[in-house]
Amino acid sequence: MLVDSSVWIAFLRGDVAPEVDLLVEALERRHAVWLAPPILQEVLQGADRPERFVKWERILGELPMLDAPPARTAARTAAELYARCRWAGVTPRSANDCLIAVHAIANDIPLLHCDQDFPLIASVEPKLILLPSRR
Repeated sequence: MLVDSSVWIAFLRGDVAPEVDLLVEALERRHAVWLAPPILQEVLQGADRPERFVKWERILGELPMLDAPPARTAARTAAELYARCRWAGVTPRSANDCLIAVHAIANDIPLLHCDQDFPLIASVEPKLILLPSRR
């Protein structure tokens, strides 16, 4: 599964959430847990001090990175997905969420998240597979 920054941030803060439980379970069972470049960026840019940046980079550095579509293709596809959402009357709060969705779709891998934008994006793009939370 691809794990969105919303879940990683909750995990790193020690939050209690069903999505964090799913992540912990996957890590404990050594199931495939993937990163994508925009997720790594979002998590690391939230570090409030250098020591935390290094710690988080070490933790996330152990995970495999999804193969990305070529940069131009990824940017174009994410922009088109964002535009399709707007045309359908749902504007994602973050364009990065469309880029993350493109990585999940291109690699045919489900996305674990706790971000309200992804269900909206999935309503426009049915190829985006979202893992159900335990709520």
